[in-house]
Amino acid sequence: MKKLVATLSASALVLSGFGLSGASASPPKPSVPEQSHDTTPARTKYPTAIGHGGAVASVDPDATSIGLDVLRRGGNAVDAAVATAAALGVTEPYSAGVGGGGYFVYYNAKQHKVMTIDGRETAPATMPSNAFINPATGTPYTFFPDLVTSGVSVGIPGTLATWDRALRQWGSLPLGKALKPAADLADRGFVVDTTFRSQTLDNKARFSAVVPTAKLFLPGGDAPQVGTLFKNPELADTYRMLGAKGLPAFYGGALAGEIASVVKNPPKAPGATLPLMPGYLTTADLAKYKVIDRAPTKVRYDGVDVYGMAPSSSGGTTVGEALNILAPLHLSKQSTPQALHSYLEASALAFADRGAYVGDPAYVDVPQQELLSRGFGAERSCLIDPAKASAKPLAPGVPDGSYGSCGATATTKEGPDTEGLSTTHLVAADKWGNVVSYTLTIEQTGGSGITVPGRGFLLNNELTDFSAVYNAADPNRIQPGKRPRSSMSPTIVLRNGKPFLALGSPGGSTIITTVLQTLTNRLDRNMTLPEAVAAPRASQRNTPAVSAEPPFIDAYGTALKPYGHTLVPSGDALTSAAEIGAVAALEFLPDGAYLAAAEPVRRGGGSAGTVHQLWPATR
Repeated sequence: MKKLVATLSASALVLSGFGLSGASASPPKPSVPEQSHDTTPARTKYPTAIGHGGAVASVDPDATSIGLDVLRRGGNAVDAAVATAAALGVTEPYSAGVGGGGYFVYYNAKQHKVMTIDGRETAPATMPSNAFINPATGTPYTFFPDLVTSGVSVGIPGTLATWDRALRQWGSLPLGKALKPAADLADRGFVVDTTFRSQTLDNKARFSAVVPTAKLFLPGGDAPQVGTLFKNPELADTYRMLGAKGLPAFYGGALAGEIASVVKNPPKAPGATLPLMPGYLTTADLAKYKVIDRAPTKVRYDGVDVYGMAPSSSGGTTVGEALNILAPLHLSKQSTPQALHSYLEASALAFADRGAYVGDPAYVDVPQQELLSRGFGAERSCLIDPAKASAKPLAPGVPDGSYGSCGATATTKEGPDTEGLSTTHLVAADKWGNVVSYTLTIEQTGGSGITVPGRGFLLNNELTDFSAVYNAADPNRIQPGKRPRSSMSPTIVLRNGKPFLALGSPGGSTIITTVLQTLTNRLDRNMTLPEAVAAPRASQRNTPAVSAEPPFIDAYGTALKPYGHTLVPSGDALTSAAEIGAVAALEFLPDGAYLAAAEPVRRGGGSAGTVHQLWPATR
């Protein structure tokens, strides 16, 4: 233990050389209509923590603290995960909340088994295949800001149903008790940080066009000021009502009617120029929504078993396939430039297959077993030139069960990437060894921009993850009742049948590469988990250029140049952010302790903690 602590302390100094040190704690996050000008001290954040009795990591200190309090009071990992997620709905309202969906991956220590819940949003029953086509022009709607800020983009939310299902199957708390800490947080408020203010300002044009959203998040016409207290009593009331009445109060009754009404008739502010197209969601759609228990994906890599989320997410299949492609190359024996080259090429190949074959399995025959087979991975791996980057985009392979020395290729290619870069992720573990890795989202930062009046939460714009133009051969084509393809990749890794790692990230399609790179950093590149999380990132998603964080370009651009990779600075075209992902992760240490790791800098720095914390010392 002493050796690990010394290593982590030294790592903080090394990472500062990349501008990624977590030495200074940055302030927390915000909430809603009330903006108190009292200067409440920000809660201390630790990006890394070691201790016993359970652990939680997320992007937000208030949410992490709530999860840890649940564990201290005897709750299990599922209870803590739901309570943490509900708190993120307060402090990260532009990334998650009951207006969205997500994927819940759980390791049950008694059964020694990984299980998952698919809580992805679904398309309304009456959604037509040309929903994203402007009838006036016959061409797709302008994606931003028009389509993303519309009722057309709103899918049936799955988050509350996910929380209820997880608690009923594996938790020890009823829904009301799991939601109570977040309701209290929404009432008392949280401290606005620079991330929250900048995200609000980035969406000011969208938010100001929708009456209840402007009222909630732009009080007085401006984003809440950094250091002020942001309260959301409407969300607090909503949480308490849902805790008392359960799922029927969300998927039926008055609230369901209000959701359907605001989607069909978004309340447009006077003078707003956005079209705010009406959507298709109805109360009947809400009443029919169901989460799905799915078997996880699984691949074996470097002596560990890596479990992920099966379709409708593409995360588990794409991360798993990429690991199978990398396995024959033995990254641990390669130099750093060679290992990064291999990682980028494997990612491109896996993304080619993702685009060709992965969609909602209720509507698409996904060849999941073959995509995750060692034979297919080896066939794709032999296409990697160890000395030169391939020309992109690459064609997909043929996962047909017949694999030769080098892979055949199909002719279909992936369409444009329109996944939003928001979302949030958390991990939780308890003293019994149960583990949760949970990614949840409302898609775009700020979702659809449509707040349910008087209820304190934003609705998702998740349906924009469908391909804009209908193509019968596209596995991600629009279809009524279908779940759009996702990249969310909550992951749990077992070593010798016992939990070793749990991790995940936000970031749209860069979620997949973020999880993949973090895994290879930890498993193959001799990094500690905090180093693996903080290391600069690059994302190759089968495109001619590699999107890379500026510190990655600074560190590895020269070394990768001989391979022919074109590195371009990352950054959401809609904001000034240049970060890729925001990981929250856990590692089980040999002596029964937990190492919780969050981002030291990205998104203002995350928050990790343990129940009985050994390092760093807390007051």
